[in-house]
Amino acid sequence: ELGLIYSIDATTEDVIIQMTLTSPGCPVAGSLPMEIKSRVLEIPGVKSAKVQLVWDPPWNADMITEAGKLQLGIF
Repeated sequence: ELGLIYSIDATTEDVIIQMTLTSPGCPVAGSLPMEIKSRVLEIPGVKSAKVQLVWDPPWNADMITEAGKLQLGIF
């Protein structure tokens, strides 16, 4: 909902996710990619998962979905 996931490349067993954070100094920079990887590895049939942090294009609030904006109270 926040627009942090830029791409997901998945085969039957392998998943590669490219994502960004709201800023390089984001307080969850150390934990969020590992949490995503852990959750993806829980999917039946997935044997490997890789989460790549990318900074281009830079994230901005326009990337938040309408549902995300509603949840955050951004109109």
